Amino acid sequence: MANNFELDTLKIRIADPRLAALELHVRVQRALRQLILDGVLAPGCRLPATRTLSQSLGLSRDTVETAYAQLQLDGYLCRRTGSGSFVSDKIGPNLQGTRQKNGKAFMPLRPQAGSSVALSTRGANILAGGGVADQQAVKAFATGLPETRTFPVDIWERLQRQALKSHRPSVLLHGDPQGAEPLRQAIADYLNLERGARVAADQVLVLSSTRQALFLCAQVLVDAGQPILMEDPGYFGARKAFEMAQLKIVPIPVDHKGLRTDMLRADPSGANTIYVTPSHQYPTGATLALERRLELTAWAAERQGWIIEDDYDSQFHYEGLPTACVQGLDTHQRTIYLGTFSKSLYPGLRMGYMVLPHELVKPMSHARSILDGHTPQISQLTLARFLDGGHFGSHIRAMRKIYAVRREAMAHAVQRHLRGIVAAHLPPGGLQMPCLLAEGWSEPDTIRQAARVGIQLPGLSRLYARPPARGGWLLGFAALTPHEIETAIQRLAKALG
Repeated sequence: MANNFELDTLKIRIADPRLAALELHVRVQRALRQLILDGVLAPGCRLPATRTLSQSLGLSRDTVETAYAQLQLDGYLCRRTGSGSFVSDKIGPNLQGTRQKNGKAFMPLRPQAGSSVALSTRGANILAGGGVADQQAVKAFATGLPETRTFPVDIWERLQRQALKSHRPSVLLHGDPQGAEPLRQAIADYLNLERGARVAADQVLVLSSTRQALFLCAQVLVDAGQPILMEDPGYFGARKAFEMAQLKIVPIPVDHKGLRTDMLRADPSGANTIYVTPSHQYPTGATLALERRLELTAWAAERQGWIIEDDYDSQFHYEGLPTACVQGLDTHQRTIYLGTFSKSLYPGLRMGYMVLPHELVKPMSHARSILDGHTPQISQLTLARFLDGGHFGSHIRAMRKIYAVRREAMAHAVQRHLRGIVAAHLPPGGLQMPCLLAEGWSEPDTIRQAARVGIQLPGLSRLYARPPARGGWLLGFAALTPHEIETAIQRLAKALG
């Protein structure tokens, strides 16, 4: 510690602006500790006496003594009366970021990019497959983003204050893993009235998202390595949840009437669980025909299996009334209904739910309690008031009108500026529009060209288990005004030449 290099380094580290809020003795202790961990002060190295170091640093001896005492207490120093203070021999090379070579410190070799790390097989598969990227800012043409600029924040804040005042201090404690009873009742009332469901409050499980619901279904209903059926094309997040649980995904084709129930009947895998989006198929926009809904529920009853019904953005239907959910048709009670408020209200809310057959309520609630305990109570109670007060229904009706206009604006802009490149399919509902590329156009190439001008083109191909005959895009329009849509489509057309 006697040489000027180490003293100068110590002074620089004590003066580090990131430590400015700490007391002086803590800054000295932190700086010395880092020199030890970096290998600048090697095991067995003798430190200067507290009087000597305090004079060199221009500090009081008590400050340095307090720093030394804490380092000794933490195990970094050994102090022997009459001999001095030494870096502990227990601080071996494995605990240091550098090594000593010829009396000088040098940095060890870092692992090369792409080198293997110690992960489980499951962890390695997750790393290789990638995660699910949620869009954190409004950007053309990201999918799944609702309009948030018109959300009634003032009403929400007022209801939140009321909920906090009425339920203080219980909202500050742990909540019921199944969810707050007022919200479960409000969800049941809404689904029975608006979606044609048959739900009691004790069948509702409040969650943070649809993806959490899918993860629970994968863990509770199907063993690892066993098959689960899924629409093809289908929701990317569902596929990732099932892959993470190490399930074998068996694709069932979709046509203009939704899931091919004839292919479902012909499936030889032996699977007894299927994931579907019947009200608004993702991504094609097809609505599952009534006869197929009945065939689907009959299949589940015969197999003693389960239907996972994801009622994705079903509130936003622009041509006639939304079709009633499968859960309300299922007299055999084999349907698990999934819903979310992240698309109907705002993504940052992180609130979803499951409606479960009675025999699944307890196992799913137990699994959820292990996963993350419960959803924040204040958010649940605020949402319950938002539903009960009629604000949710008003918001949905207002958004449905806005989105209908934006859907038309998207279709017209694509027709005007991208004719000959893509053909847009006008969906009867939802927050995004599927477009198929014309012959000779490459999906990856168009995505790269769009990215150069700041436009995100979600590709359709990644949603297919089997490569589609034609590539395309899934253009989100709900979060963009008609003017923003027109401007972005013009920029895209220019980028594509």
